[in-house]
Amino acid sequence: MTEDASADRRPSADGSPSRRAPADTPLLLDVMLGKLATYLRMCGYDAAYALDRGVEADSKLLALAESEDRLLVTRDVELAERADGLLLASKPVTDQLRELADAGFALELSEPARCAECNGELVAVGEDASTPEYAPDSAEIRVWRCPDCGQYFWKGSHWESVEATLREL
Repeated sequence: MTEDASADRRPSADGSPSRRAPADTPLLLDVMLGKLATYLRMCGYDAAYALDRGVEADSKLLALAESEDRLLVTRDVELAERADGLLLASKPVTDQLRELADAGFALELSEPARCAECNGELVAVGEDASTPEYAPDSAEIRVWRCPDCGQYFWKGSHWESVEATLREL
């Protein structure tokens, strides 16, 4: 292993080797990590979720991670080893977030960039654009829309809740 490659490795919370990802590394989260995918997307990570892609089988996860050059994040020891992926030991999402923070992931909110539902890239809604009834008026508060799934996002109470969770890490 080269010096550069070894610098990219850190142990996971259980002491086993795991890979550290730079902020621009696309991720693939296995079927056990759906809630974590939402948090990572809110932190700006390109975090694909296996079930959003209709993928459950390990062989298909491995192929998808390789074809899209994504770091596989999983709680499955064998799968993490086969993929040279990132192994998480914890089940509760807040503990998973702590593991990621310990592994060097920047977990903080900035401007919304990724759709929490489908991982699409968000676009800002213009001040003069109309929004659905459930969303605030874009002239009063900044609103983003996902062109892939049509969802609207803004910094509301859910944003504040996620921000508080991340602060507690």
